[in-house]
Amino acid sequence: MFSSDNNFFEILSIPVSFQVNLSELAAVYRTLQAEVHPDRFARGSEQERLRAIQATSLLNEAYDTLRVPTRRAAYLLSLAGIDVTQVNQADLSPQLLMEQIELREQLEELPRDESALAELESLRTGIETRQLQSQERFGRALETRHLDQARQSYYEMQYFAKLATEIDSLEEDLLGY
Repeated sequence: MFSSDNNFFEILSIPVSFQVNLSELAAVYRTLQAEVHPDRFARGSEQERLRAIQATSLLNEAYDTLRVPTRRAAYLLSLAGIDVTQVNQADLSPQLLMEQIELREQLEELPRDESALAELESLRTGIETRQLQSQERFGRALETRHLDQARQSYYEMQYFAKLATEIDSLEEDLLGY
């Protein structure tokens, strides 16, 4: 069984990279989950059952981290010794800050009825495009070890992911979900 000494990529037997094949990741996860699941060790010793619970927990954390681009990016930066929880204004480009203000204003100005749905969809499409661009920049910067650029791209990814969540929430409110 693996241990907390292994990084998440080692646990899931995939190369350390921002580019991850999500189908392969899920398949490896399911295989490993079946191997370490606590039910397989129900008749084992207390120590075996505890190890299975710990391995399952670690496997779940690894999978949940690596399947989500922003979490995967933060994890990769942490492996490179960068703490992404410490953000200051210098880490954010002035263009991103201005764009953030403009997009938030657009969201706030939308009518609070179904007439806003088409514009919300247009905003979502633009945000998804920007998110993909940030992810591509992150991957290139990480590959070339331009860690400051990778960190900036991570913050962009994080911002666009948050904005996408806000758009989804507003859409659900407008549709009465």
